[in-house]
Amino acid sequence: MNTYSRLPVTFVKGEGVWLWDDQGERYLDALAGIAVCGLGHCHPRLTKAICEQAKTLIHTSNLFHIEKQERLAERLTGLSGMDNAFFCNSGAEANETAIKLARLHGHNKGISLPTIIVMERSFHGRTMATLTASGNRKVQAGFEPLLTGFVRVPYNNMEAITQVAVNNKDVVAVLVEPFQGEGGVNIPEAHYLQELRNLCNQYGWFLMLDEVQSGIGRSGKWFAFQHSNIKPDVVTLAKGLGGGVAIGACLAQGDAAEVFKPGNHASTFGGNPLACAAAIETLAVIAEEDLLDRAAQLGDFMRDRFRNQLAGVTGVVQVRGQGLIIGIELAVPCVELVRKALAKKLLINVTSDKVIRLLPAFVMQQAEAEQVVDMTCELIKEFLNG
Repeated sequence: MNTYSRLPVTFVKGEGVWLWDDQGERYLDALAGIAVCGLGHCHPRLTKAICEQAKTLIHTSNLFHIEKQERLAERLTGLSGMDNAFFCNSGAEANETAIKLARLHGHNKGISLPTIIVMERSFHGRTMATLTASGNRKVQAGFEPLLTGFVRVPYNNMEAITQVAVNNKDVVAVLVEPFQGEGGVNIPEAHYLQELRNLCNQYGWFLMLDEVQSGIGRSGKWFAFQHSNIKPDVVTLAKGLGGGVAIGACLAQGDAAEVFKPGNHASTFGGNPLACAAAIETLAVIAEEDLLDRAAQLGDFMRDRFRNQLAGVTGVVQVRGQGLIIGIELAVPCVELVRKALAKKLLINVTSDKVIRLLPAFVMQQAEAEQVVDMTCELIKEFLNG
C-alpha cells in the first residue's frame, strides 16, 4: 500500500554503523533503524543467537511456558525494578497494553470513564488508542472519531497537570515519554519526572512511561527514568530491545502488576522464542561491552562537537538530547536535508519539520561520530546559507 514516502535506495548488507546498497555504495548510518539497531547491523553475537534459536525453535504460542520469555522477563524486571512483563511485537502494542491496563484499573475502582493524561507533541503509535493518545494531528487526521478517555496537556508543564487533577476525578494515569523523540527531541526539566511521580502518588494514579525510544540504553542508562531516580508503575519498551528483531514489552510493578488476569490481554507472536533469544543477547552485549557508558559519553561528545561547529550560525536554534538521541533544531523547515544527506551517503532523520534527529548505534566509534557531526554540520551550513 502507498503508506511510505520511501527514499530512492535499497540496502542489501550491513555491518556495524555501515550499510551497503544494491549498487555497492556504502552509507554511514546515524539512524540505526530509527533507534532499533543499538548494536549496529549484524553484530556477530546477535546474529549467532538468532541463527541458533532459529535452528532450534522459532514459535510455539503463549498457551505454553516459554523458557526464554521467562528468562527475558526476569532480566528486564531485574534491570528496571518492575515486577512483571507482558510481551508483544511493537511499541504501539506495548503502549496499547498500558492504556488497556490503566482503563481496566479504573473500571475495577468503579470509574465509568477512566481517563489518561497525555502530552502535546507526544507520539505513542498508530493503533486507534495510541494515535488518540499522541499529540500529533498528522497521525490522527482522517481516522476520526478518535477515542474518548484522554486529556491532553503541554509537555513539561506541571501546572497544567495539577489543574486537571483538581478538576477531573476520572483520571487514573499519566502516559508520558521521558523525552520526546518524534515530537522534536524535547528534553524536560530535570525535576519533571520526579514531580510527576509525586503527583501520581498524591492522587493514586499510575505513572506510565513510554520508553519505546528512550529505553534499553538509548539515554545512557538502561531506562531514561533512572536519570531521575524514580520508579514508574508501568514502562513500555520496543525498538532497541531486540536489536532489530520485532519485540515489545510492557513492564509493571506494584498494583499495576496485578491488574491483568488470564483472558484480559494476549498476543499470538508476543515473546516467542526467536524474539526473546534476540532480546536476551542484545541485553547481554550491552552489559558486557559497557555500551551504556558508551552511549552517554559518545552522545555528550557529539553534542559538544555540534555546538562548537554551529556556534554563531544564523538559523540554528538549539542542539539538545540525552545519550545517543541528538536533536539540532533549525529556525526553518529542513525535511529536504534527509535527501541531501542521502546523496552524501549519510543517513539522518528530520522530525517535527525543523529538528534534525540522530540516533546512532551504541557501537559507533569516535572517528565515525566525528564524521557524522562534520558531514551534518556541512549540510546545515550549506542549507542555511543556500
